[in-house]
Amino acid sequence: MIMRIFSRIATPLIPLACLLTATAARADDQEAWNAKFQSTYIWQRKDAFAASYSGPNSLAPTAEKSYSFTATAAFGVRPWAGGQLYFDPEVAQGVPLSHLAGLGGMTNGEMARTSGANPTFYRARLFLRQVWGFGGGQGAVESSANQLAGMVDQRRLTLTAGNLSVSDLFDANAYSHDPRTQFINWSIMNQGAYDFAADSRGYTWGAALEYVDAAWALRAGRFAQPRESNGLALDPKILRRFGDQLELEHAHQIGALAGKLRLLVFRNVAIMGDYADALALAAPPAVADVRRRQAKVGFAIGAEQAVSADAGVFGRASWADGKTETYAFAEIDRSISAGALVKGAGWSRPADSAGVAAVRNSLSPSHRAYLAAGGQGFFLGDGRLAYRPELIAEVFYNFALGKASHIGANWQRIVNPAYNMARGPVSVFSVRLHSDF
Repeated sequence: MIMRIFSRIATPLIPLACLLTATAARADDQEAWNAKFQSTYIWQRKDAFAASYSGPNSLAPTAEKSYSFTATAAFGVRPWAGGQLYFDPEVAQGVPLSHLAGLGGMTNGEMARTSGANPTFYRARLFLRQVWGFGGGQGAVESSANQLAGMVDQRRLTLTAGNLSVSDLFDANAYSHDPRTQFINWSIMNQGAYDFAADSRGYTWGAALEYVDAAWALRAGRFAQPRESNGLALDPKILRRFGDQLELEHAHQIGALAGKLRLLVFRNVAIMGDYADALALAAPPAVADVRRRQAKVGFAIGAEQAVSADAGVFGRASWADGKTETYAFAEIDRSISAGALVKGAGWSRPADSAGVAAVRNSLSPSHRAYLAAGGQGFFLGDGRLAYRPELIAEVFYNFALGKASHIGANWQRIVNPAYNMARGPVSVFSVRLHSDF
């Protein structure tokens, strides 16, 4: 079944992708344009598990199967000196586990909240990037999706504006950021409590400025929030309702091994329900009944460090005030994660990769009280709550199929799903097929 669906959708696109993956370079070695293509299929199976009770937004205690598929073309061109224009059309389909409910850290980062059994075509990205160089020496940038190859000044200012994902620019991590090739749990691939602005597919409109001076980088951005919690339509009133973030990054070397440290702060302003207001109004409480314009704030720290030419480790920690409902990402108010990724050169499989990671997710006191009183969030709502932090471990291995593709196996173990010790633990096994052209 996996190969049949993958082949049915991807095969007609492969000849076009192969043609488009050619690139053109100018005489000054600046790539004038490029075109890239990716396709990713993830199949998942969740085991049955013990549960004392279930609610409307619970992870089903029975065994389930799920799948997701995405295919993306990424086109880039330099319309003028220093300017770059990118356009990414995308298709997605999928059937989630338990209608995408019942977990803080969801098990598949490729599963869009609007996925369905029929393929949906849409524009994922359309944005402009303008770079102003101020010297300080030059460094090389490689050709990739949404990145044109060339030389850039070590001291530079970059403006990025348009339709894209906030995670394209913020909370980057060399070892855990891409569910198509690395970890796939939401709270491991991103900062779990970072409720960044996005529609239900993970994209938004906005702008960000980044200043880089050798080892230091400072970036700030404002992006549009959805009109309603986890909705598809975006709110155009970006001066009134928005997601702001500021991130400071420092790159360093330990011997010949590269690493980075990041500090991020964010502030969301949107029409959101407050848990305390909902609890005071009615029983069971409902955040939908007390929505008003208010702010949510939080911060995150992150680190990555190479430990050899083929291996690296990472850590993340994030905190949100947790007073208001989750608006665009996961129902997580505090999160701590760590892991490692290694390439297969040590066992004569240099294109293979393997990873292991763990995360501890938790809720704010008011969020816990809301769920314990029978309240429902967008993803959570067991009807009551025997609270414990949600603990998740993830392990994967990618077996290279030539230069541009891999098949991988992934296992996740979840203790206290949806922060409820009365349910679980549960195991989720995944198979991933991925290709780049």
